[in-house]
Amino acid sequence: MKIALLGYGKTTKAIAKKYKCDIFDDNIKEPFQDENKNNIYPAKEFKNIKSDVQIPSPGIAPSSSLIKQSNNVMSDYDFFDNQAPLKIWISGTNGKTTLTQMTQCLLEDKEAISGGNIGTPIASMDKDKKIWILETSSFTLHYTNKARANIYVLLPITSDHLSWHGSFMEYEKSKLKPLNTMEEGEIAIIPEKYKDIKTNAYIITYKNSDDLAKYFDIDIEKLSFKEPFLLDALLAMAVEKILFFTLSYDKINNFKIDSHKIEELRDNQNRLWVNDSKATNMDSSLQAIKRYEDKKIHLVLGGENKGVDLEPLIKEIKKYNLIIYTIGKAENMIIELATKHDIQHLACGDLENAMNKIKASLQNGEVALLSPACASLDQFDSYASRGNFFKDNIN
Repeated sequence: MKIALLGYGKTTKAIAKKYKCDIFDDNIKEPFQDENKNNIYPAKEFKNIKSDVQIPSPGIAPSSSLIKQSNNVMSDYDFFDNQAPLKIWISGTNGKTTLTQMTQCLLEDKEAISGGNIGTPIASMDKDKKIWILETSSFTLHYTNKARANIYVLLPITSDHLSWHGSFMEYEKSKLKPLNTMEEGEIAIIPEKYKDIKTNAYIITYKNSDDLAKYFDIDIEKLSFKEPFLLDALLAMAVEKILFFTLSYDKINNFKIDSHKIEELRDNQNRLWVNDSKATNMDSSLQAIKRYEDKKIHLVLGGENKGVDLEPLIKEIKKYNLIIYTIGKAENMIIELATKHDIQHLACGDLENAMNKIKASLQNGEVALLSPACASLDQFDSYASRGNFFKDNIN
């Protein structure tokens, strides 16, 4: 079987270590061989070299000429499906990484490992482990047609990645796709709005954290997390209870949230600054804003908006006591919307200027919140770089 890998990234590089492949990428200018004797080509050469199966990097969009010229596209999930043990797939718009990590924390002594969209690619995962916990992106799900989850945990779906999928309907369709292939005896935990979806899986639905806690008899008072992380903790504990009929409160409470997710810091005047740089869509930013609804909020908003209309967010946050500091590629859109909805705002252009303006007016008892609702790549190389810049320049 001749394998073509579309894109030269982490996912495809892991596959190329195990199989002889031809690899095609827009960023390659001249053909060469990698250390495993795989041929690496410019994308334009794809039409000249035959292959039996094409496996894309998750970031390769359906609109790519590589996809349009392919005849047997499959995800790495499909390609390695027969090697996988019990599979827990985790998806949704916000919280996938935290939920995956929390689930791993609870199940690590059960020979469980995590990977997929975070950490270890499917191709490099240990097939001798008993459980794979996979953070699963809408990109991967779009190209997955055969592989299925034994347990599928779906966080709420809100607008994101519209420039990749083309519409919210297509984005949502990808997130719900695993329900099509699940079989009787397998379990899906999904938001209540999808309770009528057709699937052979056993469906458990939830409205919110209280609803979920009641269903699985979890005592919220014993948990140390606030929203939005409370929902992640409850879903992780739900998986543990489904598989092992246990609830490990001590384990989950010892879990540490990653940097750049509602990360609270204090400056040399003891003023509160919150690094929520990983909030790259509207819903994640709204969750952060709700957390500080009792304070005046100095909100840094903007970046690459990925084709998403930000007006629903602007309309929603009008009721809060806040000032918007606009940055990045979406700045003009945000200024126009803030003006339309009569929200106080300051045009800043970039994060450094926004922080300087906040420093001049931030009072004790208020909060400076970097929760941009946009990707970072217009001005930074990652959300982590944006968050680190924020943290390094607080004092």
